[in-house]
Amino acid sequence: MRTALGDTQSEFAARYNIPFRTIQNWEAGVRKPPDYIIELLSQRVRSDLANRRTVNLPEYDPKKRELPKRRDFIGSVAWLKAVQACLGEDIVFALDQALMCQGNFGGRSDEHVVWVYGDDTVTDYNGVVILGNRVSPYDVERKNGLRYTNLSRTISDAFANELILDMQGITEAVSRYYYANGEKFNGISVPPEYQERFEKLAIEAIEYYEAWETD
Repeated sequence: MRTALGDTQSEFAARYNIPFRTIQNWEAGVRKPPDYIIELLSQRVRSDLANRRTVNLPEYDPKKRELPKRRDFIGSVAWLKAVQACLGEDIVFALDQALMCQGNFGGRSDEHVVWVYGDDTVTDYNGVVILGNRVSPYDVERKNGLRYTNLSRTISDAFANELILDMQGITEAVSRYYYANGEKFNGISVPPEYQERFEKLAIEAIEYYEAWETD
C-alpha cells in the first residue's frame, strides 16, 4: 500500500497519523497489524489513490511547459480561464483556485501553484498539483465556465494538505462565509476526522472577521 502511493515510511506514517516505528515494525515483520486495521488502511489508500493528498510541492522543471502568469491578468476569473484553456475543460479547480472561482479569495499576484483534480497529464505544466484524478460530482460546482470544488470539499482538502498549504486563503474564505451567512457556519460540513480542526478554523475566521470589521 505504501509503495502504491509512492510514499516513504515517514510520509506514509504522517499521511495516516501512524507512529513511524509502528510502520517499521509492520514492514519488518516484528509485529502484525490486526485485520481490521489492514481493511481500514486499504479503504483509505484506495481513496487517496483516487483523491490523494500531496506530500510535497512540485519543483520547477525547465523541461515542462509554463502556465499563464497571474500577474498578467486583471481579475482571477480571466486568469483561471486561461489556465483551463491549457489544462483542459475536464479539470476541477481545488483549494486556492476553487476559492477564487467561488469569489471568496482574490489570490496572489505571484501565484505559482495551481491545485486541481484531473488527469495526470496536466503535470506537463510547471506548478500544477493534482489532488486526485477524480472527485465526486456532488462536491463540484460550476460558474463562469469553470468547475471547482464547493466550499465544504475545499476546506476538507485544505485540512488534508495543511502541512504544505498556506491557510490564509481558507481562513479568509471561511470568514467571508461567516459574514455573508448571518454570522453563522450553517451549510458547511466536514468529515468527522476534521471536525475538531474546523472548530479551531472557525475561531480563527471569526477573529479575522472581527479584526476586519474593526479596521
